[in-house]
Amino acid sequence: METRSRMARRLTGSHGFTLIELMVVMVILGILAGLIVPRIMDRPEEARRTKAAVQIQSIEQALKLYKLDNGQYPTTEQGLLALVEPPATGTLAKKWRTGGYLEKGKVPKDPWDNDFVYISPGLHGDYDLSSYGADNQAGGEGKDADVNGWELK
Repeated sequence: METRSRMARRLTGSHGFTLIELMVVMVILGILAGLIVPRIMDRPEEARRTKAAVQIQSIEQALKLYKLDNGQYPTTEQGLLALVEPPATGTLAKKWRTGGYLEKGKVPKDPWDNDFVYISPGLHGDYDLSSYGADNQAGGEGKDADVNGWELK
């Protein structure tokens, strides 16, 4: 007959991990973290750049509708605000659409919470539409690089 303490040890399975086994698991987790974390860290910036490109394309569609109704694009002075309220300066919109040309009735900010840059007439076409990236300044590289409408096509 087995004693109660032997039976209790057998039933509870009091076998634990050794220090070496724990150290091996920690090293493996460290290696995985070292390989995966840098790749994940770049994703938010890539997502912001993609969102900026999608927003630019949406604004460009609104600008085309504005031109279709009014015969010309808003001037630089009128800016993108002409897409959400009738322009009060420059050449007035002849057939400005009630409700405007952008959803939600406001001009969106870029993913870095800055205004989009709109110039009409532009250097690269009828107008230039850009987001200056994280640094909100023309030019730059990496996360500070501009997202330009004329480069998206």
